[in-house]
Amino acid sequence: MTDPIDQLGPVDYLVVEFPGSKFTGEILPELATLVQDGTVRVLDLVLIIKDEDGAYEALEMAEIDTSLLGELREMERELADLLSEEDVVATAEVMEPGSTAALLVYENLWAGPFASAVRRAGGQLVANGRIPVQALIAALDDESETAGSTGQEQGA
Repeated sequence: MTDPIDQLGPVDYLVVEFPGSKFTGEILPELATLVQDGTVRVLDLVLIIKDEDGAYEALEMAEIDTSLLGELREMERELADLLSEEDVVATAEVMEPGSTAALLVYENLWAGPFASAVRRAGGQLVANGRIPVQALIAALDDESETAGSTGQEQGA
């Protein structure tokens, strides 16, 4: 039988900040869909609220208003306490005053079988990264501008 840890997919974290603590509620249903579809598993989630004076309050999932969690409440029993007080403090320090942020740790379930196959084959992860969407858009814009100007010169 395969050890459950062998099936573990890559684990990521992200921080989403809402300046002025204004958010529409669109995120939680989308996250719930990713969980229900088996794309990700939420491992830890902390909501950080920073007031205008710089003081902050951190709320674990169990402390967050049930109406904000909707479908995610059922995941609470599966959550690990992976985030430390130092993680929360570091996040709060970079937040703008008067904002709210969600600090999320999640497993990429979709990549678990591939990661397991890599480990069984004797491979190991030696680099990892993420390309910001803004950088991709800028690169595509630059490429299309270059192609457009090259095409004009040739046609002249």
